[in-house]
Amino acid sequence: MQHGFVRVAALTPKGKVADPVYNAERICEKLDEAVEKKAKIIVFPELCITGYTCGDLFLQEILLKEALRALQGIAEHTRGLDALVFVGLPVVHRQKLYNVAAALQDGKVLGMIPKTYIPNYGEFYEARHFTPGNAEPDEFSLNGEKIPFGSRLLFACAEMPELVVGCEICEDMWAAETSGTSHALAGATVLVNLSASNETVGKDEYRRMLLESGSARLVCGYVYANAGEGESTQDVVFSGHNMIAENGAILAEALRFTGESVFAELDLYRLCAERRRLNTFRTEGDGYKALPFSLKQEETELTRKFDKTPFVPAKDRVRKKRCDDILKIQCYGLKKRLEHTGTKNAVVGVSGGLDSTLALLVTAKCFDLMDKDKKGILAVTMPCFGTTDRTYQNACRLAETLGATLKEVDIKDSVTKHFQDIGQDMEKHDVTYENGQARERTQVLMDIANQRGGLVIGTGDMSELALGWATYNGDHMSMYGVNAGVPKTLVRHLVRYYADTCEDETLRDVLLDVLDTPVSPELLPPVDGKIAQKTEDLVGPYELHDFFLYYALRLGFSPAKVYRIARETFDTEYACEEILKWLKTFYRRFFAQQFKRSCLPDGPKVGSVAVSPRGDLRMPSDACGEVWLRELEQLKG
Repeated sequence: MQHGFVRVAALTPKGKVADPVYNAERICEKLDEAVEKKAKIIVFPELCITGYTCGDLFLQEILLKEALRALQGIAEHTRGLDALVFVGLPVVHRQKLYNVAAALQDGKVLGMIPKTYIPNYGEFYEARHFTPGNAEPDEFSLNGEKIPFGSRLLFACAEMPELVVGCEICEDMWAAETSGTSHALAGATVLVNLSASNETVGKDEYRRMLLESGSARLVCGYVYANAGEGESTQDVVFSGHNMIAENGAILAEALRFTGESVFAELDLYRLCAERRRLNTFRTEGDGYKALPFSLKQEETELTRKFDKTPFVPAKDRVRKKRCDDILKIQCYGLKKRLEHTGTKNAVVGVSGGLDSTLALLVTAKCFDLMDKDKKGILAVTMPCFGTTDRTYQNACRLAETLGATLKEVDIKDSVTKHFQDIGQDMEKHDVTYENGQARERTQVLMDIANQRGGLVIGTGDMSELALGWATYNGDHMSMYGVNAGVPKTLVRHLVRYYADTCEDETLRDVLLDVLDTPVSPELLPPVDGKIAQKTEDLVGPYELHDFFLYYALRLGFSPAKVYRIARETFDTEYACEEILKWLKTFYRRFFAQQFKRSCLPDGPKVGSVAVSPRGDLRMPSDACGEVWLRELEQLKG
């Protein structure tokens, strides 16, 4: 439960129709297996104590009494077990028969949740036997115990306030106005669904879609346990299609027709952080009764995986579409800016590096979109002390191949004169030496833009802005920053996508060589003609920083939690000490460099994370990061 993780399970025991004694034994066996695997929320299928397919046998008094006895036996079996368990059975209450989910813990029946929507169409005829459940809780008497009975019950964990469980049964999730919606708006962060959904062709896809969309819309975890082998196959077949979802993503899914149990860790802190962020998600618990339960405080072993590159889709098809979408967003953003300002020309500083290459590609694509002559793109290369032949040649070839106007402005003399004016020692390769070059480049671009009636297109990416790896009023400044919403790990894939789809062999070759070039601002003199200053040696690997950026900024994870999942994710690539070192760098720079982001030029947002002061990141420039850094100091590499 540390860091908000709770392991949950969806289980399908192999039962027998109308045999509660046998079924209770199988349920207890599965329950023991789940507890052994440290599951804390354990869900069984609808009517699993009797079987869903009993038909008119549900009207037999002996079956109903045996079901209640079996329930009490299963409840007793939970005594001493550290879990909240849900099982299904038919229950007579106030002379009516209900399809019920019973919540059990530590030898007790905590509550009974009757099914709200009773299907009576197609192959279903539940209304022949069952009554729709009451919403407002009343009481069910079992051996002298008064048990809350009603659909508006929530189960709240005393040790983790973020863990609030709401329960529904099968059709309750398929209805237009779902029970889960009501539960979530009343504060439930985890929904459990006890189901007996039979298989027909394509139904599994629809079922999966319901779970994905439901967990996304309600910003919750969903545990779905489905009936399987052992149910009657007289007219329908059940597959045991168990699933666990979280906020739109399937975390675990059983292979159908195998009786497979599924386990996953839900991240309650993440869900609550997302709900806090979404001010349109409003909770109100009118008419609900909260029932407390307890779980031991212990660290949950993680089996779930976290994306190493959360900004870059793993699947090739999805990645290609993402790249195409982002390029269009960048192009249409720039198109509007050029049209609004009436600007004829665009000015792009090209260095032969990844970011300026992407900015030039976007500008060229925008000019094509506007049916403008690409000669109106001024690609300006400004060689100085750190420029290598490789990057210089690539910058020139790229501009020429795209049909832009190439302009070279050698800034060595002007930077040297400036250093003389301010008394900067040319042999002292400090921050003044580096930033003086960056600011001179920006001055050149701005003045050329004034001269030609053009717009300076910014090249800096979101990862650099998050780290503050930009020279204030140097490459930090432009008239429209097309890359401001694109993280570094994604920049590489956008350039690669362009190379793969451009149908120009010369352009493709240039782009592939750019991709093969180390990331560098080239502000220090080369060594033996090669780049001497590699960005990732100085601030750390961008794959780590983009990972930190996503989970810290988008999901609001604490530094300790980011460190934990980074260790789990990059265990074969980086030592713990190295991850911790760069995580400290990330937080230190993120807080110290906000002043640069506070005066960021306009630029399009392309994904769920952005650092614009006018959009996603309203953060004071002088905010103190001591709380975050102090937590990091307590961690061990």
